[in-house]
Amino acid sequence: MTSAYVYYRIDPAQARLAAARIDALLDAMAAHCATPPRRLSRCDDAEKWMEVYEGVADLATFAAALHAAVRTFDCAAFTRGERHFECFRAPMAAP
Repeated sequence: MTSAYVYYRIDPAQARLAAARIDALLDAMAAHCATPPRRLSRCDDAEKWMEVYEGVADLATFAAALHAAVRTFDCAAFTRGERHFECFRAPMAAP
């Protein structure tokens, strides 16, 4: 299974809008994850947010669904700059 992480900056004047839309985005993406996705903010920089998606079985399907959901929830309305997507998985065991 794969874990996906998306991080970005929000416009602090739009924090309430951002929270509502990202929470709706997380709800929409929950079907693609083994555990409920969650939203975090950086400890020393409240304008930097991260979405955490764990237990993604099909990364291609997940990425396409996430891209569509970001458009649906108009995430560009409250972000500053780009959303950065990264994925990680547990290392494979040595033979």
